[in-house]
Amino acid sequence: MMGQRPTVADIRAMKGRHQYTMLRVETLDELAAAEKAGVEMVSVPPTMMVLPHFREIAPSLFAVPGENFYEIGTADDFVRWAFRMLKAGADAVYCSAGFATVRRLADDNVPVIGHVGLIPSRATWTGGFKAVGKTADSAMQIFEAVKAYEKAGAFGAEIEVVPAEVASAISERTSLFLVSMGAGTGCDCQYLFADDVLGQNRGHVPRHAKRYRDFATEFDRLQNERVAAFAEFVSDVRSGAYPEQRHLVGLDRTEMERFLQRVGASDG
Repeated sequence: MMGQRPTVADIRAMKGRHQYTMLRVETLDELAAAEKAGVEMVSVPPTMMVLPHFREIAPSLFAVPGENFYEIGTADDFVRWAFRMLKAGADAVYCSAGFATVRRLADDNVPVIGHVGLIPSRATWTGGFKAVGKTADSAMQIFEAVKAYEKAGAFGAEIEVVPAEVASAISERTSLFLVSMGAGTGCDCQYLFADDVLGQNRGHVPRHAKRYRDFATEFDRLQNERVAAFAEFVSDVRSGAYPEQRHLVGLDRTEMERFLQRVGASDG
């Protein structure tokens, strides 16, 4: 059910009182479905955010465009990028760059959502794509990162693949809006990728993901139907079954005779 789009102030006021829902969507069809389904927040590719009809499709969704920081450039580049996103209708921006960059953005009142726990672009530092925060030392590093985001002026942080108890304890001790991806319900928002929710992935499915549909199988069925339809078309052309008379444009016989007379005259 569509509602009024929340503001940063609204979200902060609901900390500890409401679990927001958030999806990463990659297509306009997914965006429209999220709007109609009552999802409250979306992470989106920047190229989608700047489309002129974005807000026509998603008037009530709190939108957070995200891009790997190394695709954007320096802190100055990030500030310019962020203002382009806000001008296009973004409500906040995702930033996994250093705290100095977050501070630059916050100084210009850009709502920033950072990233702690398992950060894919930095997974080599934490041992690869696996849970983070399973020891006291590792959990403390996550807490310190959250506090650093607080100090830098961030609005929130995604906390990914962290034990639920750790994430909950951190959430109780921070003013940040904590977006849980596989980090339990002690945070402020539950975040999944639409690809996982729809069952579009064919490879590894993360532990925290829940499949609600099996689009991959449906895509396979549709592809088989494409191949079959194309093969039938080829067969029809070769056998003369296509085109049939009903596929052709008709012509009055008198007009055809007149045309042939003129063509014949031009031959001479």
